[in-house]
Amino acid sequence: MPTPPPPKRHPYDQWSPDARALDLVGDKWTLLIVRDLAGGPRRFVDLQRTLPGISTEQLRSRLNRMVADDLLTRSRYREVPPRVDYELTDRSRALLPVVAELARWGRRWAWGLPRPGERVDIGAILRADVGRPAPRNLNTTVELHVIEDAGPSIHTMTARGGHLGYSELPAAHPDARIAGPVAAYVAAFGPTPSAEGLRVEGDRRAAGAMLRLLSATT
Repeated sequence: MPTPPPPKRHPYDQWSPDARALDLVGDKWTLLIVRDLAGGPRRFVDLQRTLPGISTEQLRSRLNRMVADDLLTRSRYREVPPRVDYELTDRSRALLPVVAELARWGRRWAWGLPRPGERVDIGAILRADVGRPAPRNLNTTVELHVIEDAGPSIHTMTARGGHLGYSELPAAHPDARIAGPVAAYVAAFGPTPSAEGLRVEGDRRAAGAMLRLLSATT
């Protein structure tokens, strides 16, 4: 059994496993940081970009605490400018199915079209599904190309062994490629999914199965 981290300044003070878990991950931003590291290590500035609304000091404090709690590792590289990477540990990687289940609950009970002022990050939606159960007979790799004002971004989703996986790198041999603007993905992943605005290359059945899985509420 791993050594418990030191108690927080404001613990729940209950001897129960759920309260102990929330002592570690119940603070604002913690689970979103876990989500945004699902695809691999990121630098501080990368996390700032994917977490709108968090201040520099808040992010620094949260990352320091997560390192102390053995939820993250911090690697420093002798580069110019200096580079520091944050990465999930085994302890926090075990939370990815929990984040995926929270996202599934959100789709069913809290979902809707983007509110005014909400940032739309398709990558965040995809990262939240890492570890989500998938049909065991679905073995596929699908690239999703998101056309954004700052330039296109590429996300790779896999279904293997009954679970979804994610990477921010292009796939060597994807079964299908899906491409479209942010608005088309909002329509595809919104409360009444429609993929009409997306372009598909390759195996259309694989692409359709992945889109249905990513927009499912159950």
